[in-house]
Amino acid sequence: MSLKAIAAALGLSVTTVSRALNGYDDVAESTRQRIQDEARRRGYRPNIAARRLKTGRANAVGLVLPVSTASLNDSYYSEMLLTLDRCLARQDIDLLLLPDKPRDQQRNLLRMLRSGVLDALIVTHTTPHDARLERLQQKGFRFLTLGRSKLPQPYAWFDYDNYAGAQLAARHALQQGLTRLAWLGTDEPGTYILDRRRGFLDTLRDAAQPAEFVAALPPTRRAGLQQTLAWLRHPAPPQAIITDCSTLGEGAAIALQQQQRLSGARAIALYVYDGLPHDSIIDHPVNVILQISQQRIGECVAEMVLQLLADRPVTELQTLWQPVLRLAADA
Repeated sequence: MSLKAIAAALGLSVTTVSRALNGYDDVAESTRQRIQDEARRRGYRPNIAARRLKTGRANAVGLVLPVSTASLNDSYYSEMLLTLDRCLARQDIDLLLLPDKPRDQQRNLLRMLRSGVLDALIVTHTTPHDARLERLQQKGFRFLTLGRSKLPQPYAWFDYDNYAGAQLAARHALQQGLTRLAWLGTDEPGTYILDRRRGFLDTLRDAAQPAEFVAALPPTRRAGLQQTLAWLRHPAPPQAIITDCSTLGEGAAIALQQQQRLSGARAIALYVYDGLPHDSIIDHPVNVILQISQQRIGECVAEMVLQLLADRPVTELQTLWQPVLRLAADA
């Protein structure tokens, strides 16, 4: 089935049909929908090889993921990747996962760029001063980051207000009259991790409260459990624990449950970024610092990538989502 047949059926030009099916934003949304509906009805499938020859694009986007993180084992992160892949696939764009090896010094990444097999990159786990992003800007290559960094030129990014999320939890605990607050955080160098810790510490400083309980640990259940048990042995243990990831949060919850401190009169308030894992063995509700769903993130990032490929200015591709606090009592 050809573009000409679709155009003739709808009374449109072949150019309009082609641009609508190729994701250009100069076609009215109502017209685009008519064209897509007609294409689906007729079982139209574009000639991918011909499209690549014509546009000079590879129709592939790479997602850079550090191999040192446990993100692929995180059900939340996996849902985002699946949604992102599904959304891009609708536009016949492949999503390639690229391992970012710490000692590789971007050599593998640069080889991929020189090969011409990618149209753009999605870079995750950004750091405050990220050499990867600086190199991409120097090369003039399209990229979108999940997280932010300090760069000489504007760039496209999607992020949460991680600082505000930690503030929400710490301020709520203080308002409940809890003054001994603990921060159970990960030890990785990502900007979002540093922002979350800074939000916690600044809130305590503004309230003139000491930051006595602060930990930076591997993001595992075991680390969360062991650190929480150590704090519980303190003569004056924390009255509230705020964790910056689900796995540390579950470890803390298990420790509190073992010591009968997760509920009841002696309960220690627990706040968990993103909530406990979907397969958590703890069924007691906890306070959750909520971001948007991972499915919604995948959809949003996919749309931003498509706009990036359509050469929309990067200053218009900067999205900051605000977190909310869901209390255990409301669960």
